[in-house]
Amino acid sequence: MVDLERWVQEAVAANREWAEASGPFTPHPSLEISDERFGAAFAEFADRLADNYPFFHPRYAGQMLKPPHPAAVAGYLAAMLINPNNHALDGGPATARMEREVTAQLAAMFGFGTHLGHLTTSGTIANLEALFVARELHPGRGIAFSADAHYTHGRMCGLLGVVGHPVAVDRRGRMDLDALGDLLRTGRVGTVVLTAGTTGLGAIDPIHEALGLCRRHGARIHVDAAYGGFFAILARAEDAEEQDAEDAQQHSPESAQQHSGLPAAPWRAIAECDSVVVDPHKHGLQPYGCGAVLFRDPGVARFYLHDSPYTYFTSADLHLGEISLECSRAGAAAAALWLTFRLLPPTPDGLGKPLAAGRRAALAWSALIEKSAVLELYQQPQLDIVSYFPVTEPAALSRIDQASERILQAGMTSPDPVFLSTLRADAGAFLARHESVRDDAPGARILRSVLMKPEAETYLPHLHERVERLARG
Repeated sequence: MVDLERWVQEAVAANREWAEASGPFTPHPSLEISDERFGAAFAEFADRLADNYPFFHPRYAGQMLKPPHPAAVAGYLAAMLINPNNHALDGGPATARMEREVTAQLAAMFGFGTHLGHLTTSGTIANLEALFVARELHPGRGIAFSADAHYTHGRMCGLLGVVGHPVAVDRRGRMDLDALGDLLRTGRVGTVVLTAGTTGLGAIDPIHEALGLCRRHGARIHVDAAYGGFFAILARAEDAEEQDAEDAQQHSPESAQQHSGLPAAPWRAIAECDSVVVDPHKHGLQPYGCGAVLFRDPGVARFYLHDSPYTYFTSADLHLGEISLECSRAGAAAAALWLTFRLLPPTPDGLGKPLAAGRRAALAWSALIEKSAVLELYQQPQLDIVSYFPVTEPAALSRIDQASERILQAGMTSPDPVFLSTLRADAGAFLARHESVRDDAPGARILRSVLMKPEAETYLPHLHERVERLARG
């Protein structure tokens, strides 16, 4: 295992050596603080930080949270001590180059050849930029997104003064293409947002099937892959092995079973879409905040054109701030991602391994739930998010809601805790999947577990046993 303490010390030492090359100077007394004062403040600070859930532990299977990789921590700290600003080459020459390199790696992961892109402080801001360009390309036309898409799309449409059009979803939480076709025929939509991994259920919209439909109606496609984007690594590996999968099964059944089983077609289709967003601070093992936006056509840079007479002055090259809506932005985020990608690149043998472990854990847990007498699967997982609910007697929305809340709270406070989350499903969505459940409430909370830590795969038996015991009361 990586010795994080050692490499944090190395980061501090490297910064000291770099700083000393510039020559000595006298620190200003206004910034001087004694070790005693700092120690007292830090002790209080550490005590406050203890009020957190154990995001690092596989017993935490709640929200989309986990610590960054040690490489990201060391890389971020080393660069943060310099505090470069990647808005301009003048503010962060080294980290700006790193950002261009990792952006190119992300573009290759999605199959983009030519591209324009950069990191952002979040997937929200990355999506804002994509929708901003959508508005500029199709002024006066709206933006469509699925009813299960992230709520940011509706909010950003309001912010941009664009009409947002929620589109119905099917029984698996994917955009209904018949409903989308009806909307596109009105001529009111210029861009369609398709989601590669909804944050609720991890559902993947049928991007490959939507491509032709959108093109026939002159609509652009933006892919929100903030959560699921890195699964393109597994899908592309699956696609590359399709031709010899039969031979692998004959000669090495064990090897064939290692395949992710993730359909490649939606991910392959991203290469033909107009833009895509991904969040390295999720499956890319980065600290918050690190998002990314990529456009297939570099020509959209024209919509970002602006002048900053006091900023862009040491280089005639394109500055990252000239292709971004954000101004000041931490160069440390690019440094952390660059160092992580040097060790765990976005390839099947790099980040693909922890991704595959999380997906295997989700599929294995789903199989256990299907055999359970006290838990029922809400729907089959497509990525690493498992949705399920307690069996109640009678099977009614109101009782399921109450039981889910009870399990959530009891799990967090038990001597051997498990940390889950809930997802509110409306009655229509619930009954479309489970017709026998009594419709006696507007909806019900179900349990939702995000298995994005690879350690969940080996911890799964204990996790399942604990949730079953909680379900029995």
